[in-house]
Amino acid sequence: MVEAMNSRAGIGMTSARTRGRMVERLREQGIKDEMVLAAMGAVPRHLYVDQALESRAYEDTALPIGFGQTISNPYIVARMAELARHGENGQGRELGRVLEIGLGCGYQAAVLAKLAREVVSIERIAQLVGKTRARLRELRVNNVRPKHGDGMHGAKDFAPFDAIVVAAAFGEVPQALLAQLADGGRLVMPRGSATQTLCVIERQGDTFTERLLEGVKFVPLLPGVA
Repeated sequence: MVEAMNSRAGIGMTSARTRGRMVERLREQGIKDEMVLAAMGAVPRHLYVDQALESRAYEDTALPIGFGQTISNPYIVARMAELARHGENGQGRELGRVLEIGLGCGYQAAVLAKLAREVVSIERIAQLVGKTRARLRELRVNNVRPKHGDGMHGAKDFAPFDAIVVAAAFGEVPQALLAQLADGGRLVMPRGSATQTLCVIERQGDTFTERLLEGVKFVPLLPGVA
């Protein structure tokens, strides 16, 4: 698999120059955090999609990854990472341990891994976990822990988390996730079903403050495992 990955690394449509153009577009769209922009520029998105789709990897669009799931568009990955570090108009903070709900193909986890000491990522679809674990290993993303489980329950054994990023939409924030958020931490997730809104929740002691931001479109957060 390493040889296959390397054979895809330098083609024109997926070069570092192409990623650079994506980063400039993210700046124009309002992403300001230089650490987030650097992470987006460093992670080769084309290696996280099927080879047939790699020519579209740096478009600002979601793409299918199988199992009824998608890889989020670059803007929303960058936006959620920036919110995890800053909140809404807040001060940036160093991230130690981060929880991601919805491992998917591993792209967002790889971006978060550039910004945090460790990322624990929960995925409900067992086949997707296996495939993505192998991909992250081959790409030497060593500080992501892929876990098969029910994202509604989080990862209590690894809590507390400086940030929790949920890559699927649900009407209410699961209480288990709020309980696993560190004091001063931030939870970022889309809320709703037919109509979804990105929200950020900040914890100060036992107080949780929620802000609703822009409209988004995600797959639903489902309970249980598959």
